Amino acid sequence: MNEIQPSGHVKQLRRTRNGRIVAGVCSGVGQYIGIDPNILRIVLAVASFFGGLGVGIYAVAWLLIPSEEKNASIVQDLIEKNKDNPTWLDAKAKAQEGWAKATKSHNGHKTPSTPVDPYTTHPYAQTKQPND
Repeated sequence: MNEIQPSGHVKQLRRTRNGRIVAGVCSGVGQYIGIDPNILRIVLAVASFFGGLGVGIYAVAWLLIPSEEKNASIVQDLIEKNKDNPTWLDAKAKAQEGWAKATKSHNGHKTPSTPVDPYTTHPYAQTKQPND
């Protein structure tokens, strides 16, 4: 995330080394949005009591927010290093195939091209007898 400051430099969301307690996520986010990192730490600690949500948020942020001395996050580095790996290419192809199937119709079910009369296939459907 980038934000242009009035002084002309670009403000970037990064994990910082200053004020780092674990991985620098709270100090980096606090510096980016302009609040005390301890407030974020308290919010994440409270959220951790509700099903571990705070720990999950922190872990995802740690993986997605780059460190201040790097230009890429941990996830971006892993993808870049393994982009030619056959396992990665297979997973990417399957994900694209799954996405194509999921977006094929609005409700995820294949719709028939011609409408089907449900009474013709029902086991108790009454059939017309000739000359009744």
